[in-house]
Amino acid sequence: MKKIIALFLAALMLVSFAACGGDTTDTSSAAESTNSDAASGSETSTADTADFKVGAIYINSKNDTAGYTYAHHNGITTAMKTLGLNVDTQLFIVDEVPEDKEQVLSAVDTLVGKGVNIIFGISFGYIDAMEEAAAEYPDVIFSHATGYKSNETNFNNYFGRAYQARYLAGIAAGLKSLKLGNNNVGYVAAYGTEYAETASGINGFALGVQAVNPDAKIYVKKLGNWADEVNESAFATELIDSFKCGVISQHCDSAQPQIAAEKAGVFGCGYNSDMTPDAPKAHLTAAIWHWDVYYATAMKAAMDCGSADKFVSQMGTAAYYGGLKENFVDVSPLSDNCEVFTKDAIEAVRKLIVDGEWDVFSGVKLSITADGKVTKADADLVDNQGNVIVEAGGKSVEDSVITGTMNYYVAGVQEA
Repeated sequence: MKKIIALFLAALMLVSFAACGGDTTDTSSAAESTNSDAASGSETSTADTADFKVGAIYINSKNDTAGYTYAHHNGITTAMKTLGLNVDTQLFIVDEVPEDKEQVLSAVDTLVGKGVNIIFGISFGYIDAMEEAAAEYPDVIFSHATGYKSNETNFNNYFGRAYQARYLAGIAAGLKSLKLGNNNVGYVAAYGTEYAETASGINGFALGVQAVNPDAKIYVKKLGNWADEVNESAFATELIDSFKCGVISQHCDSAQPQIAAEKAGVFGCGYNSDMTPDAPKAHLTAAIWHWDVYYATAMKAAMDCGSADKFVSQMGTAAYYGGLKENFVDVSPLSDNCEVFTKDAIEAVRKLIVDGEWDVFSGVKLSITADGKVTKADADLVDNQGNVIVEAGGKSVEDSVITGTMNYYVAGVQEA
């Protein structure tokens, strides 16, 4: 009976959709436009916004003050304000939903019952439930973060070139490691080579560190979970105590590794949000997401399209994959803990990436001096088993590898 009612409400909400504005949208341009509006503090109105409803399923609490869920929630609310939507009356959230299919489907039923037009599911493990729900509720749009499944109508996925931001954070870590005279860098990771998402991030960070400090070793300690605050802290402490790491980076949800770094008197690079407030004496910078860039793009496409079955064509693609160029990923403001020339080096590398002159996983190696100067030279990209991934001078690894089959570490990375 609950699903019958939900379906009825989903059908009714079609009345609130505006007419389709076209079959395709340049998502990169749309993202840049909406992010610019947000940055300037202006609000962009769209047709029939009053009846548009947004649903979201979060893995952690909507009240988090740092980390993964916090970053997504901030992105959704920022995008809604940019588009003239009322967060208090037009956003419906089911939070603290584990990666359990039945619980995710139950959350979907709840949101459909509220009459939402679009549902964002932010955790990788929601993927199968989102796929099933998209087929069950064809009049609702389903958009899934960090996944790879989609259909041709009302179900897409979104992620970005986090490895680019990781590389920039690695530069900050590398310069700090040089200053400390400590070549050991620790990394608390949700997973390792099991997922391309984690492996590409670890590799991007490692290459950034090594561009400054070629002798650096990156020690990875795996959680086996996306979020585990107790072990996030414990593993960071182990990397500091047992492997003498002077800088701690992370791919996990909370600021615990940064807090542990501060307690131990070392330094760190966070993830998802600026973690300097959590560890002001330790934090250097964090690889972060401007999730509002995507959320504004997706919400606008949903409002511009007359029905859910045209959402994917309105977006222009079933997979959104933005990077530094689209301002979708970046690093947080550099803290006073960073070395003097960190900003110069990061800005020089950022320009190379944004201008399309270079990317992280190519056969071109960057070398960065302690005074922030950047040079390029052809060099093999090699994994930690000695296999050549990209020959010297070769183009960057394909996106399909970065997002799907990068199941190796680059040279200089090892599991702790």
